[in-house]
Amino acid sequence: MQPWALQLADRFLHHILTPSYSKELAEPCKGHVNTLQNVAQSIVDSCPRPRSSDELDPIIEQAYVSLVASSSSTADPFQWRRLYSDASVLRCLVDLTSQALDEESAMSCVARLDHALIVAGAPGQGMQSLIRDLISKTQAEYLPREPFKYPPKLPVRPNRSPSAPHTPILSTSSGTIPRLVDAPPLSVFRREVMIRPFIMTGFASDWPAMNDHPWHSIDYLRSVAGRGRVIPVEIGKDYRTDDWTQRIMPWDDFLDSLEKDTTHSQTILYMAQHNLLSQFCGLREDIVVPDYVFTAPQAPATYPLYRPPDNEEELALNAWLGPTGTTSPAHTDPFFNLYTQVVGRKTIWLAPPKAGVTNAMYPYPPPSVGCDTEHIHNPAANSLAPSMTNTAQVDVFSDQNKDKFPLFWQDAVPEALSATLEPGDALAIPPGWWHAMRSEETSFSLSIWF
Repeated sequence: MQPWALQLADRFLHHILTPSYSKELAEPCKGHVNTLQNVAQSIVDSCPRPRSSDELDPIIEQAYVSLVASSSSTADPFQWRRLYSDASVLRCLVDLTSQALDEESAMSCVARLDHALIVAGAPGQGMQSLIRDLISKTQAEYLPREPFKYPPKLPVRPNRSPSAPHTPILSTSSGTIPRLVDAPPLSVFRREVMIRPFIMTGFASDWPAMNDHPWHSIDYLRSVAGRGRVIPVEIGKDYRTDDWTQRIMPWDDFLDSLEKDTTHSQTILYMAQHNLLSQFCGLREDIVVPDYVFTAPQAPATYPLYRPPDNEEELALNAWLGPTGTTSPAHTDPFFNLYTQVVGRKTIWLAPPKAGVTNAMYPYPPPSVGCDTEHIHNPAANSLAPSMTNTAQVDVFSDQNKDKFPLFWQDAVPEALSATLEPGDALAIPPGWWHAMRSEETSFSLSIWF
């Protein structure tokens, strides 16, 4: 028995045992309350039930299937998310408190807890914190890893490259994204970001992620996460195609794929728009969230429907990590975005909101009633506002589509801008602007929605 697991989960276990818990899980989830309570009581009493795992695994599976089904309907998935998380944590506590774990079981325990964070978001007061603590302690007890050898601190050399040339780098654009060599005052930033996109050259060059906590180091990325972790990845070059899919895979296996030459590989793995910094808290300490994102900008005239992210901070941080050639097709987002390049170079294409109004971007039509929802993909994994209507059918990185998309060349290209972000650069994008990205080498980027 591991007393530390019992201590960490004490409040969670006793909450499940309260009479009010059954009221918190609405039908049909309520039918599983008795099983959860029996398992929780056995853990508290240090009297493990022989079949606890066999009882919990089907509940976790049913919660997952129901959660996925509710995401494509009008049903509220919160209750299934809650059941999935609670049952997953109980399942791990059964292992942690009833037997001495071997390495394989410990890896499974960590992965199961990660699934609760990724798949269900671990709703409930203190649940995310509990899961992170259980992961950390399990890794320390059963899955030690050689500590990362930090490089000697070097003087910070910000990227202060000259202004971009006036010649656009893509044939599908007619201008370059403006660059600022020096970071502007808050008032200037707030005013400028309401009007147009712009690049702040070398803005993040003093972040720990670019210096003594190097995100370009695969060894560091392994160390900061620890063993047994899993992440969601996209499989395929373009989420608009039928062969594109997603799955959850081990973090170490994903990093192994980045170390290989995947330029000519048929399978491209891309961790796209995932809240990695919340999952791996050590990475959150490697960045400096700028004051700019707390300036509370008003809705710009070109996007009057703007609202900040619907959470306590009114902020959403997501990471993008993948090999050469990964792309995000042209799409729009409903938020202001400070898109920061940490590792590698990435080519950016932008067009103003009016390009969509004139149909020059050829956006996908809204799904018809009764359509096959299995073939509708989330654009850019935008879980806060998913809709294929904000994704363009045209490939903005190709000049071979003039006959198929004449309005794009007539109305969008004359207004479009392009540039290549270098490590340390930050791109400010107003809401509603069409944007597409292509990695020119292994790339690690961070989008900050506000």
